[in-house]
Amino acid sequence: MADERHYLVPEHVLIRKEKAKELLAELGIKKASLPKISRLDPAVKPLKGDKGDVVKIIRDSITAGQSTYYRRIA
Repeated sequence: MADERHYLVPEHVLIRKEKAKELLAELGIKKASLPKISRLDPAVKPLKGDKGDVVKIIRDSITAGQSTYYRRIA
C-alpha cells in the first residue's frame, strides 16, 4: 500500500523509548499524564507502535507556525 497522507492529518512520529524518557523528564511529567491515542487510530497504525509508546504530533498553526503535542498509545 502506498504512503497516502491526507493534507489535513498532522504529522505523527513515534518517539524512541530512550528519547521519550528524556522528554518526560524535561517536561517534568509522567507518561500516565499524557493524553491517550488509540493504536488503531488511522494516523498511528502505520507507525506500528506498542501500548505505552509516545507519539509526537506536529500540527501546522496559523498563529504559532507549528505546534507540538504528545500522546501515549493506548
